[in-house]
Amino acid sequence: MTEEAPPPADDDRWLAEAVALSRRCPPSPTAYSVGALVVAPDGTVLARGHSRQGGDPAVHAEEAALAALPPGAAAGATVYSSLEPCTHRRSRPRSCTALIIDSGAAAVVYALAEPPDLAPCTGAADLRAAGLAVRHRPALGAAVRAVNAHLLGGG
Repeated sequence: MTEEAPPPADDDRWLAEAVALSRRCPPSPTAYSVGALVVAPDGTVLARGHSRQGGDPAVHAEEAALAALPPGAAAGATVYSSLEPCTHRRSRPRSCTALIIDSGAAAVVYALAEPPDLAPCTGAADLRAAGLAVRHRPALGAAVRAVNAHLLGGG
C-alpha cells in the first residue's frame, strides 16, 4: 500500500491567498465567489484570478488565471482554487476542470468541495482521472463558505 505524500508546506499559504482573491468578487445570486492562483514548481506565482474579474459576469477564477498565461506556461504548475474546479457551466462551453487539464498543470489544491446547489461537480475526480495530483485542504473551508454566504447562508 502506498501513502500519499504530505502536501507541500506552501499549500495553505497559497490557498489563503486564493480566499483573499475571492473577496474581490462582487456577490452574484447565480455564481460562487472564487479566487485562484497558478504557481510554478519553483514557487513563482504565474497568474492570479477571481470570479467575475474584469467585470465579466461569467468568468470563473481558474479561467481568468489561466487566460492570463501564454499557451504552455502552466505546464507542471499547481492551480490553487478556493473552491473545487467546476465541471458544468451554463455560461461557457468549457469547464474549469477541462481548462486546467488542457493547460498541462500537474496539480490542483482546493479548500471547499463545490456544493451541489448550483450545478453537479466532479472536478476532483475528473482531475485525478486525467492524471493530476489533487489535494483537498479543508482547513480554509469555513472562510470560503463565509465569502459565499450570499449563496450558502450563514455569515
